[in-house]
This record gives sequence, C-alpha cells and structure tokens, in this order.
Amino acid sequence: MFVIYLIFFLVLSYLVSIKCLYYRHRRTLVKSLKRVMNVLPGREADGADITALIVTAHPDDECMFFAPTIIRLVELNASVHLLCLSEGNYYNQGAQRKQELLNSCAVLGIPASRVTVVDHKKLPDDPKAEWSVSLVSSVIVRHIRAHSVLTFDGRGVSGHANHTAVHKAVSHLASTGQVPNDCCLLSLVTVGLLRKYIAFLELPLSWLLSSCLCCIIGSQGYRQAKAAMLCHRTQLLWFRYLYITFSRYMFVNTFQMIPQGPKNLKIY
Repeated sequence: MFVIYLIFFLVLSYLVSIKCLYYRHRRTLVKSLKRVMNVLPGREADGADITALIVTAHPDDECMFFAPTIIRLVELNASVHLLCLSEGNYYNQGAQRKQELLNSCAVLGIPASRVTVVDHKKLPDDPKAEWSVSLVSSVIVRHIRAHSVLTFDGRGVSGHANHTAVHKAVSHLASTGQVPNDCCLLSLVTVGLLRKYIAFLELPLSWLLSSCLCCIIGSQGYRQAKAAMLCHRTQLLWFRYLYITFSRYMFVNTFQMIPQGPKNLKIY
C-alpha cells in the first residue's frame, strides 16, 4: 500500500511540475520569440509584431510536427503563415488533402488567406523522389516576408526525403545569403525514438536541454492539436492514433538556429 501511495505522490508531483513549467513558459515565450526573431522590444506585450512562416512538405505536417509552435504563436497574436510544398497526392487524393489542410489550419488558427499549397509536378509527395534544392529554394524565397522561417532539420523528424529536402533548400538560402537581414531561420529538432514517443513525460527534458526556442502546450492546446490532426481523415490509419497519443511533437517543439552566410555574396 505504501508503494502505491508513493507512486501516486510521485506521479502527481510530476504532473504539477509540468503544469508549473507550462505557466512559467507562457511568461517567457514572448521575450524569447522577439530575441530569436530579431524583433525590437516595443510596447507590444504580446506577439502582435511577430510574423512567422512555417514551411512544410505535405498536408498534415503542420499538425503532426508543428502544432505546439503554431498554437502558441497564434495565442500570442503573432501573424502565422503556412507554405506547404505539395498537395500530398501520393494516393491521388491531392484535392481532398488540400481541403483537409485548410480545415486543419482553421482549427490551429491560421486563416485560409495565409495558407499556400504548391502543386508542382517536380515536387511530388513521394519518399523516393529527390526534390531539386534549387527549385524548392526558389519557391520558398518568394514567400519569405517574415521575421522567421520555421521548418524541418536535416533529419526531418521522420526521416522522410521530402522533409529533408525542405531543410536542404532553406539551408541553401541561408548559406548563400538570400535571406533578408531581419529574418531568422529555425529548424525543428529531431529527437531519438525513445524521447519521441513518451508524450508529455518528455517536456521537462526539452525545457532543460539547450535550444534556441521551445514551444510547449498544455492540455487545452493538445486537444486543439488533436482536433487539427483529426481533420486529415484520409491519413487516419491505426498507427496515426498511436502517434497522436504518444508523440512528444503533439506537446512540445524545440528549435535550433540555421546559420546564415554573408549577404549578397559575390564570387569573382
């Protein structure tokens, strides 16, 4: 009996610490965002002067991987835009998946007017397809009007070739100095399998480990992220429900800065 009470006390203490961590995070997130995104401190107590562009590869990436970030930015009144580089037409469901994306974004708080879906024959939804870095870069650079661009890192969270291609393209823009001076580039950190699937139990670790930006959501935010994922009805296979339940990306996002090269580099 003593052991049961001890386990209950430890679990309760852990949940309370996570709740305290969430509310502490709310107070510091605006300052962190403005520092990372090179926004000058002003009279805005929220994030109304912050603009962010989320760059993804497929419909459902926005809620499977970036939901905590989008939800927190929208809560802070930031202007959030989404650029999705394919319609997700792998099973010839492109039109339906595009509508699912718009529905998901509406749940997350991004209006349809701020969502761009690219339909290009050379950018198919296909894990075996090698997307051209120059083509993807040219598409992305036309949409960079933001204080920040947030996308995948070099491992793409799931290792999908289209995810990593997006990172290569953004890194190419960074290294060749094609990004505006006031724009920062952030990549979503890929974690190992164990950390990835321990749900909210991973939150303290994400908070403690070094990162440029950490976005955490509570139970209400998680329900919102789950509702967004459920908009993607064509993708709701049995293992997606496991992902929704156990993935830490439904609760927390951590980002690292993508280093930028010199601006307007000329080689003679």
